[in-house]
Amino acid sequence: MRRIEILGCPMDVATMSETVEAIREAVVARRFTQHVVVNVAKLVNMRNDAQLNESVRSCDIINIDGMGVVLGARFLGHDVPERVAGVDLFHELLAMSAREDFSVYLLGAKEDVVSTTAKKVQTLYPGLKVAGYHHGYFWDDEAAMVEKIRAAGAQLLFVAITSPKKENFINRWRDQLGVTFVMGVGGTFDVVAGKVKRAPLWMQKWGLEWLYRVIQEPRRMWKRYLVTNTKFLFMLVREKIRLSKNPDRP
Repeated sequence: MRRIEILGCPMDVATMSETVEAIREAVVARRFTQHVVVNVAKLVNMRNDAQLNESVRSCDIINIDGMGVVLGARFLGHDVPERVAGVDLFHELLAMSAREDFSVYLLGAKEDVVSTTAKKVQTLYPGLKVAGYHHGYFWDDEAAMVEKIRAAGAQLLFVAITSPKKENFINRWRDQLGVTFVMGVGGTFDVVAGKVKRAPLWMQKWGLEWLYRVIQEPRRMWKRYLVTNTKFLFMLVREKIRLSKNPDRP
């Protein structure tokens, strides 16, 4: 696993298998690991959100999630073999946890969604220990939620809350959570529970998952992706020009 910097954000270049193995080794060694995935929207928002920027930068592993970032990195001359999509990594880590006898905690989404997710993952991965789960509406008493997670004794924590709330929550409480590994998984529980459909494989491959989400929720999503994707494109072009003028500078 090697670290590069794209548009001012550090990122770890690794395959899915390399990432899973690095996390497994950290859990076995009881070495706390804070993980985050970066997509186009997060990269753009980090420019104007100092707290989000700090929360992402503080992570031990920063994987490239969106294909837009992979293609952008390649456009800038970086060798990025593949993306490590958060939803796929979630499933890989659950399978690994079932094999290694690690326990997990699921935090986020609505009550019916997280409870359905807890049941489904135990069916998908026989032997998986779900130490506990809780919905994502606990903001009136974060400390009590953190204590509940700690008391559960889980080794891996998955936080399915929107950005930047999940990144900032994890970073704020990382030393009190009592887990060895923590990862934000966004809307993954909605996908697992069957509330939201994931884009077809061909759209995932070509970095068009954002378009699939716009098609599903046009009123809520079109403006968000139009703005962030356009800003990202301009950021890439500016960076390409800068690098061409200063080829020896990182």
